[in-house]
Amino acid sequence: MTDTMTDAIASGGGVRLPGFLAGGLGGGLARGGRQAEIVPQARLSGPIPWVIAIMVALMVIAAAGGLALRNTGKAAARELSGGITVQIIEARPEERARQSAAALAFLARTNGASEVRLVPQQELDALVEPWLGDVREGAGGESSSGDGMGLPVPALIDARLSGPLTPARLAKLQDALRAVAPAARVDAQSTWLRPVFGAIVSLQWLALALIVLLSCATGAAVLLAARTALGNNRDTIEIVHLLGGTDAQIARIFQRSIAFDAIGGGLAGLSIAAVAIFLLGRSFSALQAGIITGAALGWTDWLMLGLVPITIVLVATVTARWTVMRALRGML
Repeated sequence: MTDTMTDAIASGGGVRLPGFLAGGLGGGLARGGRQAEIVPQARLSGPIPWVIAIMVALMVIAAAGGLALRNTGKAAARELSGGITVQIIEARPEERARQSAAALAFLARTNGASEVRLVPQQELDALVEPWLGDVREGAGGESSSGDGMGLPVPALIDARLSGPLTPARLAKLQDALRAVAPAARVDAQSTWLRPVFGAIVSLQWLALALIVLLSCATGAAVLLAARTALGNNRDTIEIVHLLGGTDAQIARIFQRSIAFDAIGGGLAGLSIAAVAIFLLGRSFSALQAGIITGAALGWTDWLMLGLVPITIVLVATVTARWTVMRALRGML
C-alpha cells in the first residue's frame, strides 16, 4: 500500500502534494530518481512577509531612535564633562564687573582649571532676549530699551576642571570664590541637563520596550500563519505520515518556507527603515545644533540595526518549527 501511494505521488497521479510539501518530501519519497510533482508557490504572495516587513521597519526605526538618543547623551556628557559656570549675581554693574574680574583671575590661578572665559555681555543679552526682550543696561544700570524694566543680567564665567566634579569639590571651590567675589555661585554644567539625561534614558527604555513588543507580535503572527497552514494541509500531512514521513521532516518544510518569507520581509522592512532614517537624519542635520549633530549614527550603529532583521528571521523560524512540532504530536 505504501509503495503504491509513493508511486502515485511520484508520478503525479492519485495524490498531489502542495508545492511546499512536494518540494521538501519529493526527493525522499520518490523511487528510481522520479521526483514528486511540484506546484510552484509564489514568494511574498501571502500577508506574512508584508507583516514582517512592517514589523522590521518599525523595530529598526525604534532601534535607530534609541541609538541616536544614546549618542546624544554621550556627546552631551562628553561636552559638559568637567565644565562649570560661575554666576556673579549682582545688580550693580560696577560691582558686578569688579567681582567678575576677581573671580576670573582666581580661576586662572586655580590648579586643574582650564578654558576659563568670561562670557561677553552681548552674548548674554542675545540669549535672554527671546524671553525677556532687550534688557541691555545703560551707564547707570538702567535698561537702555526704554521700557523701564531695568533687568540686570548676571555675569557668567565658563571654565573646565580636570577630574570628577564631586559636590564636595564644588562646595570647596564656591567657598574659595566667595572670598574674592561674594556674589559668585558655582554650578556644574552637567547638573543643568540632568533632567534631560533622565528623559533620554527613559526614551531609550521605551524604544527597547517597543522592540520587544514588536518581536512578540511578529512571533504571534508567524504562529498563527503556521497553524493556519497546518490546518489547510492536514489531510496531506496525514498521508505523508502514512508514507513514513517524520514530524521533523514536515516541520523542516514549514520552517524553510516561513524562513524564506521572513528573509524577504526582513530585507524589505530594513530598506524602508533605512530610507526613513536617512530622510530624518537630513532634516535634523539641517538644524546645525551641537546636541543634534552628536546623535548621528556611526557604522557600529548600522551594524546593530542590521541585526534586527536577522533576529526576526531566527524568531520566525524557531516559532514556526515549535508550532508545527507541537501540532503534529497531536495529529496522530
